[in-house]
Amino acid sequence: MLRDVFGLCCNPGMPNQNEHMRSQTQEFFSSLQDKICRALEAADGKAKFREDQWHREGGGGGRTRVMEGGAIFEKAGVNFSAVAGTLPEEFARKIGEGVAGAEGREFFATGVSLVLHPYNPYIPTVHANFRFLEKGNANWFGGGTDLTPYYPFREDVVHFHQTLKDACDKHGADHYPRFKKWCDEYFFIKHRNETRGVGGIFFDYFQGDTEKIFAFVKDAGEAFLPAYLPIVERRQDIEFGEREKSFQLIRRGRYAEFNLVYDRGTTFGLETRGRTESILMSLPPLASWVYDYHPESETPEAEAWTYFTAQDWLV
Repeated sequence: MLRDVFGLCCNPGMPNQNEHMRSQTQEFFSSLQDKICRALEAADGKAKFREDQWHREGGGGGRTRVMEGGAIFEKAGVNFSAVAGTLPEEFARKIGEGVAGAEGREFFATGVSLVLHPYNPYIPTVHANFRFLEKGNANWFGGGTDLTPYYPFREDVVHFHQTLKDACDKHGADHYPRFKKWCDEYFFIKHRNETRGVGGIFFDYFQGDTEKIFAFVKDAGEAFLPAYLPIVERRQDIEFGEREKSFQLIRRGRYAEFNLVYDRGTTFGLETRGRTESILMSLPPLASWVYDYHPESETPEAEAWTYFTAQDWLV
């Protein structure tokens, strides 16, 4: 019987044919959390991650790691979780709706998720998550990564997208254009009519040959550090002042709006009674909302705003 690092057993109310995949996905996501945390601590050079292990009533748990007050990262959170149990009836109808075999309320989910909020406004915020979920007789993968710069540099955006495309292309020529478009559509702040940032890749309910899809997910997860850390290295020494910091806080407000209104991961965590502090670690430490804000024309802030719409960055 499968047990993860939190003593989680396979839910006895679920089929057992996927025990191997549950074990493999947990192992990969857990090791990816370790690898990313080590790299971020090395890049920051000052702060270390604090780890909280938590257990979920009903089955499973996770490891929440948060770094605050670093030389580079004002707040960084990298989570791993593996949970199982019974979904609330109303929420269960929404998860896997229209997916063959995804009936019932019993579920299993494991994954890694992260959000990094740098101190310097010239370094972008970044998000990534990769997950495996079972419900009833169905299973699927989801996740992706997207970049949210404050003062964008086109070479950074191109590098981020090209690195993800290279990882996608190993598994199918259609992967990058399909998941890039999905990302643009998903990370869209409808009430603002703007994208959250400059996108990346996003996919959900990805089904088919489970082993092949898992191989893609692993490559996508491994692409995160080479997609992001070179941008940090290029921008970490750029000087900034109060103007740039104020603009960063306004854009962080947009980030918070998306996470609290539209983000499926936030909703899933709260509805499944996950650990609230771990779920909301994605929110920035500081943000602001300026009434009816519009950047002044012909300013760096106005130029930045031209990036917050869906575009083909690799033309």
